[in-house]
Amino acid sequence: MKYFFAILSFLFVVNTSQAQLFKREKVTYDANQGRGTTDNNLLRWGYYLGLSSYDFNFDYNEDLHDIYVARSPGFNVGLIGNLRINKFLDLRLEPGLIITTRELNYNESYFVNEPELRNSYLVREVKSTYIHVPLLLKVSTKRINNFKPFIVGGFSTALNLSSNEDNPEDNRSGQFRTTKNALFYELGFGIDFYLYNFKFTPSVRGVFGINDELIRDEDPNSPWTSNVASMKTRGLFVNFTFQ
Repeated sequence: MKYFFAILSFLFVVNTSQAQLFKREKVTYDANQGRGTTDNNLLRWGYYLGLSSYDFNFDYNEDLHDIYVARSPGFNVGLIGNLRINKFLDLRLEPGLIITTRELNYNESYFVNEPELRNSYLVREVKSTYIHVPLLLKVSTKRINNFKPFIVGGFSTALNLSSNEDNPEDNRSGQFRTTKNALFYELGFGIDFYLYNFKFTPSVRGVFGINDELIRDEDPNSPWTSNVASMKTRGLFVNFTFQ
């Protein structure tokens, strides 16, 4: 239902604003009616919702079979604080909530030393609920009528509320553990659409982990963690912003 709601909201905005977007008339701020663009304000606020796809990038100690990551669509929602630097530069803080699930599938060759191989050993579900806080620099082009393309980049930190970092049980008990805190760098692009009542912005952004997020098992020869040199998140966002 949450993915349906996001898509439905996007289609509604496109349907109701199509006529405004393609008019030759340039939308500007109307102080009497209190509507239109507020690009010249020092501070601006908004919110976003969107979809995400998260993955893990693995580096290995030995050249064995890769751990396959099955991805599921995630959902993200959050707030925007925008500080205007000049006509083309903005500094943005976008705290939000991200909910996603990844499934790790191990090859049987990882368990050659196990006396009894169980099917449950081969799959680990990693559920993540991130409090995600990016600090981004938005670099825009010159506005073209009611459109303004931009690129965006910066760094972010996230608190994973589903990490299991402090859980004393590990994979031998079916518990796959990750770190609570993660660091990322982010790169993306989008287009601002100027409407009469608000500014609508679809954007695409890649998220790339900086730190290793894997908590190793107590057993140094654990088939789940011993061959992993590092495990870093990578992901893709499709966000719809309203300001």
